[in-house]
Amino acid sequence: MASGKVARRTAVGDVAAILDSPEVVALMIQVDALGDPRGRKGYGARALIGACLVKTLFALPTWTRVAALIGEHLGLQDVLGDSPSVWACYRFTVKLRANQPVLADCLDRISAALQTTLPEYGIDVAIDASDVPAFANGQRYVYNNGPERERYADPDASWGHRSAVSTRAAGSFYGYKFHMAACARTGLPVAWRMETARRNESLYVAPLLDAAAARGIRPATVAADKGYDNNRVMDEVRERGAVPIICLRKGRPIPLSPIPYGSDEWKRLYRGRSAVEREFGRLKHDYGLAPLRVRGIERVRLHTDLVMVGRLCQALLRAREAKKLAA
Repeated sequence: MASGKVARRTAVGDVAAILDSPEVVALMIQVDALGDPRGRKGYGARALIGACLVKTLFALPTWTRVAALIGEHLGLQDVLGDSPSVWACYRFTVKLRANQPVLADCLDRISAALQTTLPEYGIDVAIDASDVPAFANGQRYVYNNGPERERYADPDASWGHRSAVSTRAAGSFYGYKFHMAACARTGLPVAWRMETARRNESLYVAPLLDAAAARGIRPATVAADKGYDNNRVMDEVRERGAVPIICLRKGRPIPLSPIPYGSDEWKRLYRGRSAVEREFGRLKHDYGLAPLRVRGIERVRLHTDLVMVGRLCQALLRAREAKKLAA
């Protein structure tokens, strides 16, 4: 008997549906219009963009594993129309880095479609940052009491501090920080930035809200933990027409707000902050954001954007299916 729920899917089915979506078809047209060969065998845009989706939806860390999976998976070959080599995938990422606005346009289209399909998308957001260790050794010395290291595998990464979690104590790490604004109602990413680990989290509240506004998303409330409790952040949030739902440090005076600090409504909105934490876990473990297997901040940022294309396209696909069933 039909339950009214969206039918169970496979990752292969999601790849096929996403490749046929208007947002990704437009990306293929833009990639083809660039007019640069994408590999010695002339792999098409559908095969190479499909390989990027396979990497995200199967949470594969390297292009070597992506090419190997497609090469032995007849279903994926049928969906992609080809089996691109690992070198073709690498060359395609070089092409995307050189033409970053093409991928940015695709993400803008996906965001606009999500706003149409999910009206609650972006009304309340939660902001936080999460550690992403680099694919490199950041130790200052070559070995204990030895000479200082002269070359670093990833010179763009830096040392930063991360909070404790259930399986790890707080401490320093070498890598990047992933800053994100996530929708507190749907749990989906709204805006994001990848920066080096030394950069303070509170510096990116305004850039994240401005990036969301550029996509037509103007949140009514912004939730964040007490690490964001300073006057500058409060003012930046208010200047952008949102109410800050930020936990105050001990001894701080309680500011005037349309939503009184500590009220039931304030507590309900602050509980929505957990949405960004859950999304960090999904992106890292289910969509391959971590562990990093690329070096250099430009490559890391491209990797992040490709993960977001797969994550948001899949969410858009499922939202459309659910809306169709409910109609």
